[in-house]
Amino acid sequence: QVQLVESGGGLVQAGGSLRLSCAASGIIFRNNHMGWFRQGPGKQRELVAVITTEGNTNYADSVKGRFTVSRDNAKNTVYLQMNGLKSEETAVYYCRSSHRITGAMYWGQGFQVTVSS
Repeated sequence: QVQLVESGGGLVQAGGSLRLSCAASGIIFRNNHMGWFRQGPGKQRELVAVITTEGNTNYADSVKGRFTVSRDNAKNTVYLQMNGLKSEETAVYYCRSSHRITGAMYWGQGFQVTVSS
């Protein structure tokens, strides 16, 4: 059974920082690209950042320079360091795995990040 369990969310003031974690089980982590997504109130789910199996990263333009995605294959965990948070980044944040060959995807349950202005 595949599980992606996110943690680290919560309430932070604008300009503050949070570090999100997503621990995976039931998959061969090193064979999966990992991504972070978010869905704000009344908005569509959007890509925030991805990190490939080789450690290459890509970010949404809106977070470049403020967010950093990383992974620890030994711990089957992907991280998202978020600095300089803005109130409009209040959203439910999700992690997602995507197998590098089959494309099979799994989602975490998501959790709330609230940025107060």
